[in-house]
This record gives sequence, C-alpha cells and structure tokens, in this order.
Amino acid sequence: MKIGGLQKFSLIDYPGRISAIVFTQGCNFRCPYCHNPELVDPAQYGPILSEEEVISFLEKRRGKLDAVTVTGGEPTLQPDIDRFLEVIKAMGYLTKVDTNGSMPDVLERLIHGRLVDYLAMDVKGPLSKYGQIAGTKVQTQKIQKSIALITNSGIDHEFRTTVVRSQLDNGDLIAIAGLLEKARLYVLQTFVPVKTLCREFMAETSYSSEDFSAVQKYLKNKHLRIVFR
Repeated sequence: MKIGGLQKFSLIDYPGRISAIVFTQGCNFRCPYCHNPELVDPAQYGPILSEEEVISFLEKRRGKLDAVTVTGGEPTLQPDIDRFLEVIKAMGYLTKVDTNGSMPDVLERLIHGRLVDYLAMDVKGPLSKYGQIAGTKVQTQKIQKSIALITNSGIDHEFRTTVVRSQLDNGDLIAIAGLLEKARLYVLQTFVPVKTLCREFMAETSYSSEDFSAVQKYLKNKHLRIVFR
C-alpha cells in the first residue's frame, strides 16, 4: 500500500463511529476542485508512510477506535488493498472505503470478500459531464456498474457530490439523483476553496443554503434521502 497520510482520530468520517483515516497516494482522476492535491499530483507527493507503522498504530488503538476509513487519492488503485483490509478486519475494526467508482471489479471483490462495512462513492456529475468534471476520460459504464454494485450490496453506503456552481446546475443534480434511485443516502457537499488541485478553482463558489434547499425539495419527490455537508 502506498500510504500518503494517516489521521489518527476522527468523529465524522465513519458515521456514528470513532475512526482513523488512512490516505492512499495516487488517483486516476484529476478533479480540479480536489482538496487533496498532494495525494493526486505526483509533483506534490510527500513521503510514503510504511504500512508497518500504520498497522502498529492501529494495533495499539484497538478498543479505543471503532473503525478505519481508507481513502485517497483512489484506494481501489492499490493492488494490495484486499490484504490490507483483511489485516484491519482481523484486528476487529469496521472498515470504510471511499472511492470514485472507476474500479468496479475491485469493489466487487471487496464486497464479496466481506472486507468492507461502509462504502462512500463520489459521483462527479451526470454521465454526460463526467470526463469534463473528473479532468480525464472516464468509462461511464464503470461508474454505473459501481453504483449498481454498491446499492445492491446490502452494505451501508452513501453517494456524494461536491457541488461547484460553475460545474453543476440544478438539472445536473437531478440527473445524478436519477442514477441513485436505489441508494440509501445522497450527500451534497459544499465546495470550500481551502486547497485545490487547480489553482483557478480557489475562486470558485458553491451553492447557497437556499439553492440546496430548493434541490432537496424536488429530490424528496424522488424518494431519495438527501443531506448537506
């Protein structure tokens, strides 16, 4: 595992649980608003943490932490993610994986192997805009397959979209919701320009609370639970 960072304590990343967060290094998307550019852009990579160091920390925190979130970057690009999650599960931790959904075959392995207890998938936009927003060519059929795998898995999950006003309008959010009809939860994330992969996006804005509320009222008619963060 190429581990680019470790957050030792979080009350908000795994719903209802105290967790640690493991950040993997490397991503196949180039979303301009990305708030972890040091995990995405090779020119900004920092030193790698040894897997042994991370496992040792988690061993010492058994009984004090409930869960471990593996995020990135894009963790499903890591060839040994299965083994890493097996080790964490063997220590008694719940596991959560954050993903962009570009590797459905890996997600299928993790689900069928019962290696993940919670899945969070970022849905970048409607399929027609996916490559534009992700900053690279995207095989949208893989995105659709990942959505289907997650929603039919029986595993706790959420889908989420970071809303940048210049990228997504109300119609786009409604189109995304249409992809998530069987989902348990859809999270609209306010874009906060603190740190971005593309410097120009530091001047971008998100929706107002009134804008989000208008979208929420419409989506309620679609039987989809939606929250804002």
